[in-house]
Amino acid sequence: MAARLFALSTRAIFNAPKTPVQSAAMSSYVRKLIGKREIVGYGFNGEPSYVDRTDFPMPAIRWKEPTADILALREKEKGDWNNLSLEEKKALYRASFCQTFAEFKAPSGEWKSVIGLGLIFISGAFWIFYFMKAFVYSPLPVTFSKEYREAQLRRMIDLQVNPIQGISSKWDYEKDDWKK
Repeated sequence: MAARLFALSTRAIFNAPKTPVQSAAMSSYVRKLIGKREIVGYGFNGEPSYVDRTDFPMPAIRWKEPTADILALREKEKGDWNNLSLEEKKALYRASFCQTFAEFKAPSGEWKSVIGLGLIFISGAFWIFYFMKAFVYSPLPVTFSKEYREAQLRRMIDLQVNPIQGISSKWDYEKDDWKK
């Protein structure tokens, strides 16, 4: 049932009524892209392209262009598969597909280079920051020192700045200390 539906959908896409100019242009354009490789199905997006994907395991075209050896194997495969050797079966598979599921699902180790480059950029950013701090920016004003900040806080308390919900509401003026 699924194979029949697949065949019908493939025929509907590739045999859809087009003007002669459209079909000739599409045919020559597609042939430039795929060469002599066979179109064997609808593909992932309806265009004849090859991609190894786990969610769509049947590409629209074969991986390799047919050679004399592959054509001979294809004739042989039409008969009894028990007559084919393991190497011939593998050659047939490799003519249609680039990689096995195990090969294209295997981890590539690409994450190591991504992490490495990310760490290099982060360390570069830190070096730029320290360079800017040391040679470009002027030193902080004296009002940023601890003594000046404490003196400013004491002045705000003495002036009773924002006595309802602010900093003065948290100060006990009778004990001259913070409320507990």
